[in-house]
Parts: sequence; structure tokens; C-alpha cells
Amino acid sequence: MYPVVPGHEIVGVVTGVGGGVTRFKPGDTVGVGYFVGSCRSCDSCGKGNENYCAGVVLTSNGVDRAHGGAATKGGFSDVIVVSEHYVLRVPDGLPLDRTAPLLCAGVTVYSPMVRHGLNAPGKHLGVVGLGGLGHVAVKFGKAFGMKVTVISTSPSKRQEAVEHLGADEFLVSRDAEQMKAATGTMDGIIDTVSAWHPIAPLLALLKPLGQMVVVGVPNKPLELPVYAIVPGGKGVAGNSVGSVGDCQAMLEFAGKHGIGAEVEVIKMDYVNTAMERLEKNDVRYRFVIDVAGSLGSAT
Repeated sequence: MYPVVPGHEIVGVVTGVGGGVTRFKPGDTVGVGYFVGSCRSCDSCGKGNENYCAGVVLTSNGVDRAHGGAATKGGFSDVIVVSEHYVLRVPDGLPLDRTAPLLCAGVTVYSPMVRHGLNAPGKHLGVVGLGGLGHVAVKFGKAFGMKVTVISTSPSKRQEAVEHLGADEFLVSRDAEQMKAATGTMDGIIDTVSAWHPIAPLLALLKPLGQMVVVGVPNKPLELPVYAIVPGGKGVAGNSVGSVGDCQAMLEFAGKHGIGAEVEVIKMDYVNTAMERLEKNDVRYRFVIDVAGSLGSAT
């Protein structure tokens, strides 16, 4: 809905608060994630799952029904006004640039890991895809004390996964022998890939009663053969970001363990070049825009 102001992974400093605000004050470092509103009266909202509210208001290019159906404007701006109920407190010590991507990418993998018990020391987690979401999933998995295996079509990512991010193992999904050797070894899998890919070979990696969570969004339907899940009682679930509570818990965990995304900070005038590089997968792993720096602000 043009004109569009993008941006839904936002970190900044509070400059002012409304008269009824009690949770934050000017000078606080805060974050805003994927959504800035929900109905707050439905079953999902009542259970603290605002991200699944039918009336959820997206941070950018969403429909703000509380304000006449206006399109929401996101974080590529010098200021944003958000209800305190959807604002997150950023723990001391977390750098703003590396924290911003956690507010969508981070919680998107952290939330299902906690929900499905893929956060227990000693369990074996598979992470499919080593991009913006996948590299953060590896960091969370290791911080939980899990064994982590990265699964990728690109053998060139092995060194990055193991030596830099700390993954325990690396599987090339196109290598039939490697995949066969890993059959039935994983307690859970987080699938972050947003391109079409076969999932039956991934499900074969799960132990009986294992769980795969899909967080990537391919534009073509994935194929799920029944034989891949029924004999082993395996599950396939989806996940869309996380609730406000999930996101705050994720930030606290990240603060405790020093977790941040791997980023390249750019100015606003570099955005078009960044988009061209994104099309070539030429980023490790998130571009983060320094809005204040772009505007010459001292804050």
C-alpha cells in the first residue's frame, strides 16, 4: 500500500511518552518487532499469543483499524510512535545494530524452540539453511546446550557454520551418503529455507516423535508424503514470529548469553545497492540501516 515506509526490526531510544505510559521513560533503549497492535480481546491475545490474533497490526504496511484503517509506517524513519504494550525493553549490554534483527528473525526461531522443547541441553537440533534466521538459530541452540547440525545445499558454508558459529556438524543435503548416515539422529529441526525444497529427506533425519518446525515461507507448496511422518509419529508445525512475551524472553536470553545477529551496517542512501546484493545472497547475514546516522543525528 504505497507510499510504504518499511522496517519491522527496530531498536532505538525513547524520546517521549504519553501521559498514561508506565512501562517506559525517555532515555530507555527499546525495540519494536513485527507487529504494533492486536485486538487484545480474542482467545489468542488472552493467552499471550498476540502474533496469532486475526486483527494483528503489522509494523510496516499493516492496516491500523484503531486509527481509521491507515497504513502503518515502519522503522525506516526518524521516529515511530507505538503503544507501550508492543514495545520491548533491550537489556543493557546488547549492541543496537546486532539486536535489531533479533526482533523478528531471532524470535522466529527462539519461540518454536522453546515451545517444542528444543531448548534442552544434550538434545540434537538440525538447522536447515544458514541465512538470516538460520545463523541465529545456531547461536540459540548452542546457548541452550544442544548439539547443533547445520543442513545446507552449499558445501561452501561448512567453515562458517562450524568454525565461526560453533555448529557441531554440517550436512550437505544433496549428499545422499551424508544424509543416510544422519538418519534418525535429531530431536528437532528448524527449517528456515524460503525456497522450495524437498522435506521428506529432512524428516528422515528425525528420531521417532521428533518435531520439524517450518519458519521459512517458500512461494510454492511443499510436498509432505504421509510415509515421512506417520511411521515415526513425527510432527511438522509452522511458526510465525513470536508474542510480545516470547520476544522479551528472547531478548533477556540473548542479553545473558551475548547473542546478536551478524550484521553489516549501512546508511539509508545505500539501500538500493543493498537490495541488489540481497538478490545475489551477498550479505552476512543482515543489512541494518543506521537511520540516525543517515540523518546526521547525534542520538
